[in-house]
Amino acid sequence: MEHHDACQPNACSLTKVPVTQANLTRHVLVCTGSACRQNQSEATLEAFWKVLKERGLLYGKRGSLEGSILVSTSGSIGLCAVGPAVMVYPEGIWYYGVQPEDVEQIVDEHLIGDQPVERLLAYTFK
Repeated sequence: MEHHDACQPNACSLTKVPVTQANLTRHVLVCTGSACRQNQSEATLEAFWKVLKERGLLYGKRGSLEGSILVSTSGSIGLCAVGPAVMVYPEGIWYYGVQPEDVEQIVDEHLIGDQPVERLLAYTFK
């Protein structure tokens, strides 16, 4: 495989990439595949950005470099019929049917309180 000069091993430093220096504790992925989008996943995604930013926890352009939770979009993970799907790592918790009004509960109980929200649980990696 051909590499560009800037990406040769030791040619570029990961210290120039802020996310590699972040103090991240969790990664939240919100499905924005077509079926989840039809079920308001974009509003759910925006709710995560808003609530986490208000609490000073959102990492990245919409939050701050001091934030500890990264929120990203994902494609379908197979919960299309019961979306929007939300995945939380490193725990490997998958939620289903997450609406914007559910986000504060997930943030408060799971992301801050370390207790997954049982009524929305679809799957947990063991």
